[in-house]
Amino acid sequence: MKPLACIPLLLLCGLTSAGAAANDTITVAMNADIRSTQPGVNRDGNTDGVMMHVVEGLVGYREDGSVGPMLAQSYEVSNDGRTYTFHLREDVRFHNGETMTAEHVVWSWNRWMDPDTQWRCVSDFDGSSDLQVTDVTAVDDHTVTMTLASPSALFLANMARPDCGAVAVIHPDSLDENGAWREPVGTGPYKLEQWNHNRSIVLTRFADYASREERMDGYVGGKEPRIGTVRILVIPDPATVVAGLQAGNIDVAPISATDARALRNASGIKIDTADNGLRNGLLIQTNAPPLDDPRVRKAVALAIDTEQVALGSSEGMATPSNSNVPISSAWYGEVQQTGYEYDPQAARELLAEAGYNGEPIEIIANQRPKVPSYDVAIIAQSMMQAAGINARVNTMEWATQLDRYSSGRYQMMSFTYSARFDPALMFEQITGDKAQEPRKVWDDPRARELIQALSLTEDTGQRQALVDELHTLMIEQTPLIFLFPGVSIAAYRDRVEGFAPWFGESPRLWNVSITQ
Repeated sequence: MKPLACIPLLLLCGLTSAGAAANDTITVAMNADIRSTQPGVNRDGNTDGVMMHVVEGLVGYREDGSVGPMLAQSYEVSNDGRTYTFHLREDVRFHNGETMTAEHVVWSWNRWMDPDTQWRCVSDFDGSSDLQVTDVTAVDDHTVTMTLASPSALFLANMARPDCGAVAVIHPDSLDENGAWREPVGTGPYKLEQWNHNRSIVLTRFADYASREERMDGYVGGKEPRIGTVRILVIPDPATVVAGLQAGNIDVAPISATDARALRNASGIKIDTADNGLRNGLLIQTNAPPLDDPRVRKAVALAIDTEQVALGSSEGMATPSNSNVPISSAWYGEVQQTGYEYDPQAARELLAEAGYNGEPIEIIANQRPKVPSYDVAIIAQSMMQAAGINARVNTMEWATQLDRYSSGRYQMMSFTYSARFDPALMFEQITGDKAQEPRKVWDDPRARELIQALSLTEDTGQRQALVDELHTLMIEQTPLIFLFPGVSIAAYRDRVEGFAPWFGESPRLWNVSITQ
């Protein structure tokens, strides 16, 4: 990985709009830098999105949330559900030219599971959360077996998670001679060429990439690195991104609903949207008075007009929903369409019954671009006040809010959950023992039992019934109020072909080309 000599904050070292990028280069704007180049360790959504171009795992998520093979050509499961046999593709090379073998899979697994690596997903495979991998063996050069202590419907789902780096198969050259992380030597369609901290990332085409033959489908299927160079500019200021798009110096950028409206009629720019796996809502600290009273929590929910919050926070682009399961998920059905009816009078009656006496309720929010945290909080505050709730918004820097979230130190919080593809993972994200994990919002024994059952069965009908019961219980107890799923909005120049936003939110730049 080479140091980058010159990327000024605005646009590509003075290149004009006509020459900002050749036909073999695409320039992408990103609102914040990646946190590291080590998948699943020091990461966030931007980090995951970039690394998914560089590394790959045995399996990955399809667009419908199911799991499909990636570096594995195929796999099968033993009759007892405990042993997974992965048959590896024989044409896969690492970025250093070496051919991938089963030994690389085993070495990578051991590297991730080593406590010194500090991989965030160790607890998802070591038995801490019911799923335990007890053995990983290279049977021959192209066959790997992974054995579980007991069957788990979440094994493949966890293996595919982008926040886990898709349990990337990497080459030992990713480490230096002392065993410290150097850079990812993966199998993805692009190589990490340069990282200039807080300014830019440059990816270059991996000429020896072996694409699967199937059509592109989420993070699996065919991937062709059609563009030679991907330049990702870190530009926190949305106005600078808009100006760069208009000038032709930026080719692709995720944008806000407000900026989408401003750019909709701009010459040479296309706007595209897709529901994604993010979920926007209001977290409630059920241990904090007066919200420890379920009647007060239900009153808050009844005081909020979900439809108006969704539309008002998204320039009319979002679809209102009180479900933890996104509308675009295969697990979203009739039960998930039920939620809270807007009824401020009923809210007032519940408040009176609970003896609420105007105690202040603080809603923490942030003003990051691309998330509706602040707008949701302001609109909800107005509605709550109209129903007699003394709501106040406290705006914080994102890092401070994240610390308060992680420690559970809040009354209410306007928050966006990152995407999860499997419903068990969606509900696990919000549910747990607050004494052990203060960031968990929903602390209920029955909910945890249902999630455990959901993680153990692979029967679709049984899983849907469990998802439905979890939704009904969540609405009844009101540990949080989901309001609307995220909407991925992307602006791109009309010379860009093959690009589209999707459920997974992070831009995919394989199978994309530049014309003219």
